[in-house]
Amino acid sequence: MSDQADSTTLLDVRGLICPLPVLKAKKVMKSLKSGMRLRVEATDPLAAVDIPHFCQEDGHLLVGQETDGDVQVFLIEKGA
Repeated sequence: MSDQADSTTLLDVRGLICPLPVLKAKKVMKSLKSGMRLRVEATDPLAAVDIPHFCQEDGHLLVGQETDGDVQVFLIEKGA
């Protein structure tokens, strides 16, 4: 996921548990314009299920998902 645009917003939700990572991501996504990206860093194991589901339900594109140690990193592009 090193091809991120310079305008990517970072959301650090490490240490928070379900449902907070998704709720915080949803709040930030509302403030972004279509096509802008959000990088979410989470430690909650359920984020691996919750974030992709959130993207699918709200019409956003999950550009990438990776794990860096105990941190899960998601790159989300806001849909139309």
